Amino acid sequence: MKKNRVIPVLLLKNGWLVQSREFSRHQNLGNPIDAVKRLSKWASDELIYLDISRDDLYDIRRDDQGYRNINSFLGIIESISKEVFMPMTIGGKIKNLHDIEKRLLLGADKISINTEAYKNNSLIEDAAKEFGSQCIIVSMDVKQNENGYSVFTNFGKNDTGHDPLYWSKRMESSGAGEILLNSIDRDGTGIGYDIELLDQISSKCKCPIIALGGVGEWSHFKEALEKTSVDSVAAANIFQYTDQSVFLAKKYLAKKGCNVRKPDLLKL
Repeated sequence: MKKNRVIPVLLLKNGWLVQSREFSRHQNLGNPIDAVKRLSKWASDELIYLDISRDDLYDIRRDDQGYRNINSFLGIIESISKEVFMPMTIGGKIKNLHDIEKRLLLGADKISINTEAYKNNSLIEDAAKEFGSQCIIVSMDVKQNENGYSVFTNFGKNDTGHDPLYWSKRMESSGAGEILLNSIDRDGTGIGYDIELLDQISSKCKCPIIALGGVGEWSHFKEALEKTSVDSVAAANIFQYTDQSVFLAKKYLAKKGCNVRKPDLLKL
């Protein structure tokens, strides 16, 4: 039986690794490459690395402790690809097939597309044909309103008016290999995944769904795997504050009978 994946998500903003809350507040967590080294050693199944910078300024504004300032996102991708020993998904500022190709050549195994999938109707289909569906992930940011749920783009600012089930099925038919389903309302809150949203989408989509948004304790991973049909559980903030965090999360899930790869002590 296919194993459920546990996937750390790293958010990059203007050269810094950051913590996000409800897509509006971002707290600086430090060097964007050091975190990759740690997560790679801690038995992560995959890594998702998303650039949420609003502009093209990449400057960590320090040269002490051996930190090297890398002034472009592509340069950062090239650097982290030398440190990572797991499949890596890269997202952010992808507008065309050339952008995808550049990231794949620099070491990305998959790419994640959000806003441009909405703005350019043919991009996902063209990308799937050119590079294969297996490396195309559509990132879908969802917020709840009085009418249910709606898909947002542009860092959670633009309400498309699309129902997430409609949009996920449309992206699936266009060739998306996976969907990264993120709850804006739960982002950074630590209160747990939006189980209703995850179940609504994962029960009706054929392509794998990656759950994201709201994890504050290991049991939230277990709840999503047991109550929904998601393929993978992902989180950002929780993996940054505990030593060997991914190893501990997978150890907890394995003990609870979840279908995850058991962490390997020899790799720590």
